[in-house]
Amino acid sequence: MFITGPDVVKTVTGEEVDLRGARRRGRRTRRSRASRTFTSTDEEACLEDARYLLSFLPQNNVDPPPFAEPSDPVGREDAELDTLIPDEPDEAVRHEGRRFGASSTTASSSRCTSAGPRTSSAGSRAWAATRSASSATSRASLAGVLDIDASVKAARFVRTCDAFNVPLVTFVDVPGFLPGTAQEWGGIIRHGAKLLYAYAEATVPKLTVITRKAYGGAYDVMSLKHIRADFNFAWPTAEVAVMGPEGAVNIVFRERARGRREDLAARRAELIADYKARFANPYTAAERGYVDDVIEPRRTRPVLDRCAGDGA
Repeated sequence: MFITGPDVVKTVTGEEVDLRGARRRGRRTRRSRASRTFTSTDEEACLEDARYLLSFLPQNNVDPPPFAEPSDPVGREDAELDTLIPDEPDEAVRHEGRRFGASSTTASSSRCTSAGPRTSSAGSRAWAATRSASSATSRASLAGVLDIDASVKAARFVRTCDAFNVPLVTFVDVPGFLPGTAQEWGGIIRHGAKLLYAYAEATVPKLTVITRKAYGGAYDVMSLKHIRADFNFAWPTAEVAVMGPEGAVNIVFRERARGRREDLAARRAELIADYKARFANPYTAAERGYVDDVIEPRRTRPVLDRCAGDGA
């Protein structure tokens, strides 16, 4: 879809353009999810995809979302999560068989998927937690940072879920916002705030699981308790801090790290070790009430299901 065809463009501007192809347009057009969110092989497949998408949503914005009994046990645990953070940390949590990803070829550091743990459908914002060779996983795309495209994409997904009473489950592994002049001149503060506002104004149940990094301003916009998330949990591998240890020591402890050149490396290593001991775990955040509980990864699905059953 495009607002003006090639013939009109050539007549008005003299430019010869080729706007054909949804996938091609999606890869080339910045923030293209405004005009292209899903792609299908043909018209019949497109209509079928549309029917499947609508099956996750109620008939209107005042009805509850569709309910589906799970095909696997409600209290199912996955012991592998205790020793392995998968490419998609929500994969072993979702109800089997039903998922539909939005804008999969754009802003791949932000994964937006419709799925369901138990009670009806649930929107799931997932941050892949380990590096992977696949460019489709968020951790392998810009190391999982938030940029303009990812923020706008996620904000739109959150607003859609909120409009149709679909609960939000957010998996967080985000090292920060993408730095650089391109993001600054492009308005990263304004666009990043869209995600913050979307979560803050959402009135549906909001459950959050911090799997690994939750750093700085990016943590602020990812459904934390300070913007009215209902329940926030953390895996033992979670880190809630202003930034990574090396960067924090360079900035926060700049004065303390100064000294004689021969002592500088040892002093810096000492400060990094101290920072890791204090913040490279979720327990300090739990003590301050930033997360409700630190849970074993295998218990993620039962814990989220219990919260949903309690009417979070």
